[in-house]
Amino acid sequence: MRRLHLLLGTALLAMGLSLSAQAQTPPADAASAASAAPAPAASASAPLPSDAALDARAEDLKREVIALNRDLLALEEELLYPASTQVNVFVSMDVGKLFMLESVQVKVDDKLVAQHLYTPAEVKALHRGGVQRLFVGNLRSGPHEITAFFTGQGPHERDYKRGTTLQFDKGSETRNIELKVRDALGKLQPEFDVKVWP
Repeated sequence: MRRLHLLLGTALLAMGLSLSAQAQTPPADAASAASAAPAPAASASAPLPSDAALDARAEDLKREVIALNRDLLALEEELLYPASTQVNVFVSMDVGKLFMLESVQVKVDDKLVAQHLYTPAEVKALHRGGVQRLFVGNLRSGPHEITAFFTGQGPHERDYKRGTTLQFDKGSETRNIELKVRDALGKLQPEFDVKVWP
């Protein structure tokens, strides 16, 4: 990961030096500069194409840096979390009118791996269909247990805390686990599901 950051820093430095070299074009010597002094009208109009070219080059470099940064982040994730051991945990809500989510805590094999306190804006985003990646990590192949604890306000603004547990097997592929809060309108109670996606 440190090498990736060094590569990105070197690329940015090289691009900055390139811009600096283009911006500074000193004359060969003082005598030639004095003899080739342009007229005032020419000197006023000369920097315009140069400035426009520098602006265009700077925009191109910005785009290259963004693309390079995206590729480096993808490579970093592949190196840190290979598919053979990667596990992702997501949080989503289906309607969610019977439960106002405040926090989620996740344990894998009885070890705390993630917890999050939600802002009102984050809860609104989940209500609109957003999905939050709460945890990404590595697990060895074999059987595992995930436990999630949800806290918030339930029906009639009562404090509500509920836990749910699921046993799952981690194979050689990436494992995605969804924690979903949904309304059980028949019971007028929120329900909490854990689903493992293949």
